[in-house]
Amino acid sequence: MRCVIARFPFDLIKSEIEQSMSGITPEPVTGVAVTIGRRVYPVMQVGGVITKLDRRDFTAGEMRRALTRLGFTCHEAPPVPSAPDTRADENLLGW
Repeated sequence: MRCVIARFPFDLIKSEIEQSMSGITPEPVTGVAVTIGRRVYPVMQVGGVITKLDRRDFTAGEMRRALTRLGFTCHEAPPVPSAPDTRADENLLGW
């Protein structure tokens, strides 16, 4: 499929993206994520790998649209669990 990312045309194929990402460890997800195989990657990491452009040259929205059109599942990052309140534990110890 032909996509324009950061004003550059790319011919992207789903199987080639899956192959390109197969040996890459996912970075921690903080924004928009994409599921490729059994792994969840940040869309910016995937965009950097498949386009070989600097991540500052394109947006997460551009990559999300391109990956969704190719048939990948894109979603927001799951919320990070909050740290437990340590003051509540202090009361249990009698401090």
